[in-house]
Amino acid sequence: MASTLPMACSSPSSEGAGLACGGPALAAAVAALVPCSLCETDGGLLVYRNAEFRVIQASEAGFPAFYRVVWNRHVSQFSDLSAAERETCMHAVVVVEKVLSSELQPARVNLAALGNLVAHLHWHVIARFDWDSHFPAPVWAAPQRQPEPAKVADIASRCIDINRLIAEKMAL
Repeated sequence: MASTLPMACSSPSSEGAGLACGGPALAAAVAALVPCSLCETDGGLLVYRNAEFRVIQASEAGFPAFYRVVWNRHVSQFSDLSAAERETCMHAVVVVEKVLSSELQPARVNLAALGNLVAHLHWHVIARFDWDSHFPAPVWAAPQRQPEPAKVADIASRCIDINRLIAEKMAL
């Protein structure tokens, strides 16, 4: 029995062809059925919120200084924002990065806006240390060494004040 998938894919006018091919129609259909976790919840410990965005401290084991700047309105791409909104969003990312840098003196602060798993615009702002379990690889890669619980706990305790500082600087 011949597969009908190639026929459906080769016929752009066929109803549902986009679904069979996994194209934009499929993405739209899936998006309509799957609830967005960042529309339904804050996505972590809420540090700051205004009408446009929020800053949360993510709950990522071994990475207590892992923050996200989440755009409140559901958009999937940075380019979906207006020029003024992009400026506002990046200003928030920079504020979080500067607070983490000045308060923790990490080896690096990683910035990323992937959206592969959660297609809701959010920026990851992650303080990285040369002793962290994954450094210098990304936090999503395989660990490079065992975690150092005492150092992780120290950073976690300092994040209480960091959260307050981020909220204060955002409110200015």
